[in-house]
Amino acid sequence: MTTATPTKPETVSTYLRPIDREGLLAFAEKGRNNPGTRGTNKVHTVTEGQYRTVSHVNQHEVVVDEPLHLFGEDTAPAPGEIVLSGLGGCLAVGITAVATWKQVKLSKLEIFLEGDIGNPAAWGAGGAEMKPDQMGFQEIRVKVLVEGDATREQLDEIVQHANYFSPVANTMRNPIPFSISLMD
Repeated sequence: MTTATPTKPETVSTYLRPIDREGLLAFAEKGRNNPGTRGTNKVHTVTEGQYRTVSHVNQHEVVVDEPLHLFGEDTAPAPGEIVLSGLGGCLAVGITAVATWKQVKLSKLEIFLEGDIGNPAAWGAGGAEMKPDQMGFQEIRVKVLVEGDATREQLDEIVQHANYFSPVANTMRNPIPFSISLMD
């Protein structure tokens, strides 16, 4: 009787589609050379009825609605959920960019976000009297599931670095000038 020698299973990693590292480095150099550079994001939002809106963003559309218990039709994510998805997307972009900069190949990147938000003011339509800092998200929690060809410590450093430099996270953390007016 012969016995087979057990073989060590082969580990196969599939990496996420990479971004252009050389392009990223050139973009970073432009930022170092001109740190005051700003772009402008533009969105045109049209209400279709009830709370359903379609925002036109370049050649894309983002649909927003409210759930049934808030008198919407629940045909799309709520505005706060869209805000969290924007934050998740921005963090994913940052994590991917920092990993690329550090030459770390990612095999998995998932971001789980939750935020505590209430609406006792009923959008200002006769609900509770509240101050602006009492409304909106009161706490946001983010968990990142990331895997790649780096140690857990290196991956954590990439996530923390991306968070620190995230334009959307910093917009949410820091007060900014905000204006609203009727069209001329």
